Amino acid sequence: MPLPTPPTAAVAARLLEAASALRREVGALAFSPPVAHVYNPLEYAWAPHACYLAKWGGSTRRVLFLGMNPGPWGMAQVGVPFGEVSLVRDWLGVGGTITAPPGAHPQRPVQGFACQRSEVSGRRLWGLFAARFGTANAFFRDHFVANYCPLMFAEASGRNLTPDKLPASERAPLQAACDHHLRRVVETLQPAWVIGVGGFAAKQAAIALDGQAVRVGTILHPSPASPAANRGWAEAATRQLLSLGVWPN
Repeated sequence: MPLPTPPTAAVAARLLEAASALRREVGALAFSPPVAHVYNPLEYAWAPHACYLAKWGGSTRRVLFLGMNPGPWGMAQVGVPFGEVSLVRDWLGVGGTITAPPGAHPQRPVQGFACQRSEVSGRRLWGLFAARFGTANAFFRDHFVANYCPLMFAEASGRNLTPDKLPASERAPLQAACDHHLRRVVETLQPAWVIGVGGFAAKQAAIALDGQAVRVGTILHPSPASPAANRGWAEAATRQLLSLGVWPN
């Protein structure tokens, strides 16, 4: 049986509580080389993240899009998943004070909303939603976007290191915290679909949500590192969502 729908005012509060717990849990973890820098935007960019949850997380949703972890010019800057700065500010209408974290890599500075670099994955993802739905209100009526892991990792060279590349001893407690958070988000939003943006997110969602009444699907990740994504990502992702039946033809 489906869970009873929580009062609208309580939905965002539950998301905020879950994010606060995740912030504390992952903030207590330690990582060894090759990880040299750990960015936790739930700490230094909490204000815009909380703004995002409060503004757009106020009701249950049919579709939850799930990313892997922050990109250096997106969520690591402004605290919002796939956070292309201009779209976060102008389309989502999200803002808030950001304090640059200590120990940031000089090649990966946190400049917040002043960041001039484009997060290509975020530009593609939010750009597709803006093109299809027109307004953020129309998109969030039925959808929400979250990340599986809130941390970004950088090696001493500045190279990005994704969570799946961590040693098992460090990956296990991180995934335990992220799995628990994802289950709380799903219990709160009650989606019919969780769509992994890329294979890693879909795989982790399937593991964390095993036995729950939610369908897990995947779309191509919009990263510019993917040749397939560079050959018309929006069209490919739309075809996948239509084929799954997530979006109507």
